[in-house]
Amino acid sequence: MPIAKHPRKQAGLTLISLLLVFGLIAFFATLTIKILPLYLNQMKIARALDGVSEDPEVSASDAANIRLHLQRRWIIELIDFVKPEDIKIRRNSEGRAMVYDYEARAHLFYNIDVVVHFTDAVPLRNPTID
Repeated sequence: MPIAKHPRKQAGLTLISLLLVFGLIAFFATLTIKILPLYLNQMKIARALDGVSEDPEVSASDAANIRLHLQRRWIIELIDFVKPEDIKIRRNSEGRAMVYDYEARAHLFYNIDVVVHFTDAVPLRNPTID
């Protein structure tokens, strides 16, 4: 019985496996490029609402004045998907809060869209407590 020679060294990726790896990388890169603006827009909305909620003069005013200040921040930040009119001012046990609930949609490819749902409640600063 002859002694076996050294086992064959691994040659690396085959063409099909290389295409599969590049295909997966391309798919996730496309997904990231399409979804990232939705999350960046959400971060702008959260920053605008936090800025308005921290201003004691604005948080003590009525809903129309709050929306006016939000409209100014929307213009500066170039916010999409939600209008200041879509932000609800609600009372809860801790005081008032700005509430939003929306879905952002991005076209991925062909007839496939990505839908991301965002919701949050940002409490307004109580002007009597400093």
